Amino acid sequence: MWYLLLDQLDSLKKMFFTNFQARPSSGIGESLHLPFQFPPLRVYSATESQDAVFADVAPLLTSLLDGYNVCIMAYGQTGSGKTHTMFGPLSGDNFIFSTEDEPELGIIPRATEEVFRLISEKPPGSHWVEVSVVEVYNNEIFDLLAKDSYGTVFGIKREVVTTKEGKSDVPFLTYETVENAAEFLQLVNKGLQLRVKHPTLVHAHSSRSHLIVTLTIAMTVLGDSIGNKELSCTFPQQLREDKTTFSSRASSPAHSEPTEKPKHIKTKLQLVDLAGSECVGMSGVTGAALRETSFINRSLSALSDVLGAISEQRSHVPYRNSKLTHLLQDSIGGDAKLLVMLCISPCQKYLAESLQSLGFGTRARQVQRGQVKKRNLLVSSKSK
Repeated sequence: MWYLLLDQLDSLKKMFFTNFQARPSSGIGESLHLPFQFPPLRVYSATESQDAVFADVAPLLTSLLDGYNVCIMAYGQTGSGKTHTMFGPLSGDNFIFSTEDEPELGIIPRATEEVFRLISEKPPGSHWVEVSVVEVYNNEIFDLLAKDSYGTVFGIKREVVTTKEGKSDVPFLTYETVENAAEFLQLVNKGLQLRVKHPTLVHAHSSRSHLIVTLTIAMTVLGDSIGNKELSCTFPQQLREDKTTFSSRASSPAHSEPTEKPKHIKTKLQLVDLAGSECVGMSGVTGAALRETSFINRSLSALSDVLGAISEQRSHVPYRNSKLTHLLQDSIGGDAKLLVMLCISPCQKYLAESLQSLGFGTRARQVQRGQVKKRNLLVSSKSK
C-alpha cells in the first residue's frame, strides 16, 4: 500500500492537468489527472496534521503482535518532507527531533508510543523490545548505536549476510533493550546526530544516507500460533545465548513446528527514512556529494527493481543488488506488510522527480501478497 503526501494539493492538480491533459487517463486516478493504473490509497494536503497521517498508519502496528513484520518507509525527492513525515520537526544543526511540540511528532515517535501501548495491554513480562539504528551510506551499513571503549557512540561499519534459512542478518549489530518510548527516543536521538548530511541547492540539510530504525519484539507463546496462551518471556540474556533464536533478526512469517513447548517469536517493525532521489542538475552537487548522489539513486533504483520483481512474482528477487534492499529483505518480502509514504513536491521545476516518485508508488501498489496466513518464525525454547 502507499499513501501520498502533498505540500499543495491544488498546485499539484493544476501541474499534472497541464502536463497530461492530452494523454489518456486510466479512469482510476482521474481526481488527480494522473495516468497511473494504481492510485494512492490516500492523499494528504498541507492542511492535514501529523495526527491525521498517523491515524491511517496506526492500525498496521497491531500486525506486529499478530506475528508479522511491518515496514513503513518514506520515499520522495530530496527536500520533499520525508524526514519531517517520519520524525517531525528537527532542531537545526543538532539534528535532534523535538519532542516539545507533540502535535507535530512524526510517524517514528508515534509508532513507538503505539507499540508500547499495545504491549501494555498484554501480560507483564510477556514482551521484550530491542532497538537498532543503522544508516546505509554509499552502499555501506553503519551501526549508529555502536560505542567505543569509552562509551561514546559512533558509527561502525557492518555487513549484511544471508543466513542458511535465507533471512537477512547483520552480525555484531548493536541492539539496545528499551522499556518505553522515552528510552527509544533517546537512542534514536543519538543515532540521528551521526547521520550523514550535506547542504545542496535544493535542501540545506540534505540527508545523504538511508536511515533504518528497527524495533524487534520478542514474545514467548505456548502452542502453534500466536493466538494461544502467552507465557512470561525469558530473560534477554538467555535469549542472546541462544544463537539459533537470535542470530538472525525476525523475518516475516515462516512455518512453525506443531508442538506445545514454549517458543520464542520475533517480529520486526522497520521504520525507514530514505535519502531523497536527486537530480544533479538541480542539486548542484560536486565531488564527494556527487558520489553520494550516485549511490543514493542506485539504491533507490534497486529498491524499485525489488518491488517490481515481487509484483511480477518472478522466481528471483534481486535483494542483493543493494545493501539497502538486502537489509530490508525480511520486511518487504514474503508476507511482511509494507506501507510507503510518498512525499511529493508540487513545484513545476521538480516535475521529472515527481513523476519518478509517482512511478515508484505505482510499482509498490502493484505488489500483491495473496491471502496472508497467520504465521511466524517460532523457535523452541531452551530446556532448563
